[in-house]
Amino acid sequence: MDSDRQHDASHDPSLTPYALVLGALLALTALTVLAATVHFGHPWSDLIALLIALSKAGLVITFFMHVRGSSPMVKLSLASGAVGVLVFFLLILSDYLTRFLG
Repeated sequence: MDSDRQHDASHDPSLTPYALVLGALLALTALTVLAATVHFGHPWSDLIALLIALSKAGLVITFFMHVRGSSPMVKLSLASGAVGVLVFFLLILSDYLTRFLG
């Protein structure tokens, strides 16, 4: 029983990284609100919002979903899912460009 408690205690994360991630997520949310009030032009506003959202998603995936300390198979699954989403968006963009520009 003592070895179970020691094992569980060694896997208990400290609150410091979570507090830092919370601060970063709050700062990025404030940046999102600020960026929504400033007009950067049509493609730049969308790109800035997407980059902020991707950085917030990266923080959540890395820390709250515990991908940082996970096995290589989990990281490979995450990477393959990200590539799939990227291909999906590229196909949508190519369809958009052929309909409205061509």
